[in-house]
Amino acid sequence: MSEELELFDGAREGAPERRPAPVDPGAPLAARMRPRTLDEFRGQEQLLGAGRPLRLMIEAGAPTSMILWGPPGSGKTTLGRLIAEAAAATFVAFSAVTEGIPRVREIIAEARRRLDATGRRTILFCDEIHRFNKAQQDAFLPHVEEGTVVLIGATTENPSFEIVRPLLSRAPVRVLEPLEPADVRAILEAALRDPGRGLGTLRLTWDDDALDLLADAADGDARRALGALEATAALVGAGGHVDRTAAREGLQHRFAVYDKGGEEHYNLISALHKSVRGSDPDGALYWLARMLEGGEDPLYIARRLVRMAAEDIGLADPAALRVALAARDAFHFLGTPEGELALAEAAVYLATAPKSNRLYLAWGAALGRARETTGEPVPLHIRNAPTPLMKELGYGKGYRYDPDEEHGVADQSYLPERLAGERFYEPGPQGFEPRLRERLQWWAEQRRVARPGGSGGGAPGAAGPGEAPRSSGFSEG
Repeated sequence: MSEELELFDGAREGAPERRPAPVDPGAPLAARMRPRTLDEFRGQEQLLGAGRPLRLMIEAGAPTSMILWGPPGSGKTTLGRLIAEAAAATFVAFSAVTEGIPRVREIIAEARRRLDATGRRTILFCDEIHRFNKAQQDAFLPHVEEGTVVLIGATTENPSFEIVRPLLSRAPVRVLEPLEPADVRAILEAALRDPGRGLGTLRLTWDDDALDLLADAADGDARRALGALEATAALVGAGGHVDRTAAREGLQHRFAVYDKGGEEHYNLISALHKSVRGSDPDGALYWLARMLEGGEDPLYIARRLVRMAAEDIGLADPAALRVALAARDAFHFLGTPEGELALAEAAVYLATAPKSNRLYLAWGAALGRARETTGEPVPLHIRNAPTPLMKELGYGKGYRYDPDEEHGVADQSYLPERLAGERFYEPGPQGFEPRLRERLQWWAEQRRVARPGGSGGGAPGAAGPGEAPRSSGFSEG
């Protein structure tokens, strides 16, 4: 029904019947309302619907090792307990945050003695298993293979990044989704009506829109929703009425679902980057807001905006890089929250700028050729010649100073002989780049006609397309 809300203390060794542990009236509401059966469990139909393999495995009482991957409040611990209960197995839980391998060895030794003495299996539930390093995770392998324990690992992080491959091959990943608001709403109603474990004895009344508010604000986390409901009930008191105002008070502050060091961090920055690349300023603003509200370092976002300006816009709009850098400096100068507007301005500017990855592709191509041709010598005519000996050896010999040429460009190559004539940068059709294409074509023509035997060419002193003679920098008019 909800999530890591403690329900069972674990199966009792030697007990012929499976009875839920007594409810501690002083425990948090979330702990008291932990589901006791699969029928009470809300959500996760993709795993626990009728005929689904995991449900069939649980009902058969034949558990196998697995990794449960899902957000907080989605039911990982509860599901582990229900699996142990159905299999009449001993449930032993520990957290990788507070306990280490010595405790694992103790649990394994106890599990082996239990199995030998009674034939009873042990469900070893490792919460936050991604906190263990590679060597610590490897320590589970022989005991899982021997069947000494059934390992159920729980993680909020992507197992493909955090769990070692040998363990994943022995403990398949089961993905839990955030609970739907309707499921959270049903959990809240059950808690309000239940007189034994919930708030039924308080005889509260409630508005539907107040429960909707709590369910929506929970972001799929049943534990968070029940905690907010318990706080709301304390505010209104026995016989009180739960309306939206009381629910807001109970919520206090809704923390955004965002892990700066985990998968969601990369998901959100990917969404921001792709929104900019896709020229969607609304998407860019939304994901920027999500990251800032979630506590992301604004300067990290600023750095990524600079990257977007260079990678996705490039020379289609040379001003984009300046805007991104200015936004970084503005935030550094103003701080939060005033400086966030500068980041928003940059995000919108980048999203609405013409896009070109030609510079990105050119750099990749040039970098690749540089790695392939690390031994190619610098042509003599463009080498530096600071000493008489170097000049005697031909360093700088034949170099022509381009600004002194008739049209500001000399007929000479600037690549190693082996690479002469190769092209890395090809301007695209967007924004400013067509003007760059014209300029490059004009220079190429001037080099051609300047060669011995060349013909034609521009008039003496003629400027390149869209620029003044001997100009430097970009003309963006």
